[in-house]
Amino acid sequence: MIVHHISEENSILNKFISEIRDKNIQKDSLRFRRNIERIGEILGYELSKKLSYTSFYVETPLGKKKQQLSYNNIVLCSILRAGLPLHQGLLNYFDDAENAFISAFRKHTKNSNDFEIVVEYFASPKIEGKTLFIADPMLATGQSLVAVYEAIKKNGIPKELHIVSVIGSKEGIAFIEKHFPKNTHLWIATIDDNLNDKGYIVPGLGDAGDLAFGEKL
Repeated sequence: MIVHHISEENSILNKFISEIRDKNIQKDSLRFRRNIERIGEILGYELSKKLSYTSFYVETPLGKKKQQLSYNNIVLCSILRAGLPLHQGLLNYFDDAENAFISAFRKHTKNSNDFEIVVEYFASPKIEGKTLFIADPMLATGQSLVAVYEAIKKNGIPKELHIVSVIGSKEGIAFIEKHFPKNTHLWIATIDDNLNDKGYIVPGLGDAGDLAFGEKL
């Protein structure tokens, strides 16, 4: 797996990461969603540099200009519900992409921190031979991404695969490296060292889905 750790180089991205982590600022769900969206835009811009390009001529009112434009056939797949703001940020830049959505949640055994990942919903165009982006803001244990990929593969094998995340753990990244193709690209804003005993990223930011859309039952 090829890991692109974007915040290793200082940029305005640091501001957005700081604000989604800040326990006071993140209480504003509108601002939280917008910051995730902006992070998605930055990750999408960086990702665009690795796509395939060819020459086209654009006709202006005064002549023609040669441009290098991407010709990738992109499917943007987000994991519900936390992935929606990240999805929007990517879609702002890849506005001609096809869209897919998949649900994945942790099902805990009674009175235990152990859990399994349940995938219940998947709506997608054909994926075979296309460029697939999987958007999931929190890469904690990595189990959700692996379960989602196994479900997606039943609908076809992509030609290229890019995972887009906001915050990940070193453990989670190591886990998905074992289960995804070697030529998979991971585009991640920032990486934290640890997981707690419940499998959440520390220091992380909390539950991205709850912060974006309110607490769930």
